[in-house]
Amino acid sequence: MKIVRENESKKFKNIENCIATEYPLEDKDINMAVVKVTGRYPEKGRVTNLKCKELTYITRGSGKVVVEGKEINFKAGDLIMIEPGEKYYWDCDATMVVPCAPAWYPEQHRECE
Repeated sequence: MKIVRENESKKFKNIENCIATEYPLEDKDINMAVVKVTGRYPEKGRVTNLKCKELTYITRGSGKVVVEGKEINFKAGDLIMIEPGEKYYWDCDATMVVPCAPAWYPEQHRECE
């Protein structure tokens, strides 16, 4: 069993309107962050995860995610899974709980176009 207390979490900004709070499990198979997006992420183009499945549960807000050209509107209570290699962007005002498996790490995350 592992527990990560809120005061052990680490905040970082991908860009000004995308703030993630990571809860460091130190587990290579899975990790989790709470992500707040207010606008478009990334600011232009798309991003992809080369290794990680990104499961996203929307806890607050609404918006859209565009995955491989398909626009998906969402609201609080919805669940979205993005597969490794899928190119996407968010345009929303939302808070999301985002577990990734295997554990997300920056070197496998890429901006495209």
